[in-house]
Amino acid sequence: MILLPAIDLKNEKCVRLLQGDANKETVYSENPVDVAMSFKEAGAEWIHVIDLDGAFSGERRHTKIVQAIINATGLNIEIGGGIRELTDIEVCLKAGAKRVILGTSAHKKPELVKEAVKNFGGEAIAVGIDCKDGKVAVKGWTEITETSVIDLAQKVVDAGVKTIIHTDIAVDGMLSGPDVKTVTKLIEKFDVNIIASGGIANLTHIEELLNMKPHAPYGCITGKAIYTGSLNLEEAMQICN
Repeated sequence: MILLPAIDLKNEKCVRLLQGDANKETVYSENPVDVAMSFKEAGAEWIHVIDLDGAFSGERRHTKIVQAIINATGLNIEIGGGIRELTDIEVCLKAGAKRVILGTSAHKKPELVKEAVKNFGGEAIAVGIDCKDGKVAVKGWTEITETSVIDLAQKVVDAGVKTIIHTDIAVDGMLSGPDVKTVTKLIEKFDVNIIASGGIANLTHIEELLNMKPHAPYGCITGKAIYTGSLNLEEAMQICN
């Protein structure tokens, strides 16, 4: 299982939001590149980067910072937040990102997912399926739809997407444990990379994912736990590897 430490960017700073609420923000670092370097030193091979300004406003503002992270670390970066058009995907991939995450646009514009896979290949496109009570959330989690997680997953898998990132808003930033139930459903139903996100607080939660049946997810994302110190990234990386 790949462990992807998370960097959420807002106003060029490294922040975390509680349950996706823009008003419940904690700034953890003024220098995202330093944070990324610390992840590399702990053994990370991938970093999960979200442009929160992009997620909320639809305008990406952090391409240069993402480029600086890639140049400084040489790590694999997946990036999301405000990816609404093919040109957004192209800009991110040209900046050096390995994978681009479609969120709101995957739900609102299913044809964009198909076009993205056709133009850039299924490996380069991930879809972030954020949910609350089993229903898909969009627009920086400000809108809950009537679409179920499984229904949206089926559509994007049919379109050729190879990676799904599942986040349960109810546990994100709460450090209360991952949503094993939904992740298990996704693993059982779809033969693609499933990444679990939200709620991971400690090594016990990592082990819980590693011991999942029929098998562990392809990856997991953790953010707040690293910043607060409840999860030692180096130890977590060793367990995952």
